[in-house]
Amino acid sequence: MAEFDYDLFVIGAGSGGVRASRIAASHGARVAVAEEFRVGGTCVIRGCVPKKLLVYASQFAEELHDTAKLGWTFGEKTFDWAALRDFVASDVDRLERAYTSTLANNKVEHFAARATVTGPNSVALSDGRTITAKYILIAVGAWPVMPAFPGNEHAITSNEVFHLPTLPRRVVVQGAGYIALEFAGIFNALGCEVTVVNRSDKILRGYEEAMTERLLKITAERGIQYRLGHPITGIEKHADGSMTVSLSGADPIEADCVLVATGRKPKTDGLGLETAGITLGANGEVPVDAYNATACPSIYAVGDVTDRVQLTPVAIREGHAFADTVFGGAPRTIAYDHIPSAVFSQPPLAGVGLTEAQARAEGREIKVFTSDFRPMKNMFFARAERGFYKLIVDAASDKVIGVHMIGPDSPEILQAVAIAVKAGLTKADFDATVALHPSMAEELVLMR
Repeated sequence: MAEFDYDLFVIGAGSGGVRASRIAASHGARVAVAEEFRVGGTCVIRGCVPKKLLVYASQFAEELHDTAKLGWTFGEKTFDWAALRDFVASDVDRLERAYTSTLANNKVEHFAARATVTGPNSVALSDGRTITAKYILIAVGAWPVMPAFPGNEHAITSNEVFHLPTLPRRVVVQGAGYIALEFAGIFNALGCEVTVVNRSDKILRGYEEAMTERLLKITAERGIQYRLGHPITGIEKHADGSMTVSLSGADPIEADCVLVATGRKPKTDGLGLETAGITLGANGEVPVDAYNATACPSIYAVGDVTDRVQLTPVAIREGHAFADTVFGGAPRTIAYDHIPSAVFSQPPLAGVGLTEAQARAEGREIKVFTSDFRPMKNMFFARAERGFYKLIVDAASDKVIGVHMIGPDSPEILQAVAIAVKAGLTKADFDATVALHPSMAEELVLMR
């Protein structure tokens, strides 16, 4: 008889956990995974996928305003929030079925229960069962942080925003990270009155400042109001469902919905890792080494729960590398440099590599190239919004060490550019590339 029930027991069936389970099973391991909510994790169920669908839908509202310039005439135009909400929910259901099928097709046993660690090689399920495994992988992800202030029970997070019964007329968004600004853009485009409040006076900390300044200006012109430096101090809900939102150092705001998006925290509360001798980090994260190993030799962790880089593609790569290392006989790590990122704001921005500020902080001698232009697509719109691209070049090697952009389709363009930056191509390589005309992307090879 086998010493353990399974070779691998995964806690959490998000992107990282599902990938690790599938690859470990392909290496011949006996694998089981426990998920207390829905298979697919944050990205599929309550994150980037349903959010991107809302972005697409809200962008269509903008294009409808200028259909006459495109030669189209329509009758009365109306918007049905419930129809959009329910379609998004149905696509989430479809994706969950696909992820569940992936587990089944790879002979991974799925437990629809909460699992907690009870020792180096054992877990307890919420249905009363105890299971043993040679290895345990923690892949439970992260959870939205709700600041403590009176009335915070009346606010929602990004978890609940996809299930609003009606489209609110007035929305207050607390936070200035990518989640906050993406939802602010969605609600604004759908015709809501949107106010963004934040503790600091900056938005999108860590992104290229030239892009964030441009985004702040454009979104303000689109009607989003900002109360930067004035966080929420309390919410009072009235009998009619409306709310008065009190701010630090500013006048109160009337709202119908308050969305708090002030960051995410590893979801490790009550997970029981202390029973295996694992001490959590300051933010509740599971400390791991380059091979995703914890202080307990039989327990590993991948994804947002490690609080390294909270991005779905990173979790997937970590899960794959873990399975190859432990079960595939091919130990390997992943690189965390040159990870492309995007903010699906309206307009979107994207970047890869070092920002100008980061490069200068490292003491590098750099050259900076920019292109400030009006995208052809924007000629149809009443707002004369301009795109902006920026290249950061290492002066000594001529390598392009950072690319940042804001404007239509920036994330789609950035993915290909990230390959060039990852490969270490030079500014001369960019210059030697023939432009694809007419396109926005051609600006990347025309900067002199």
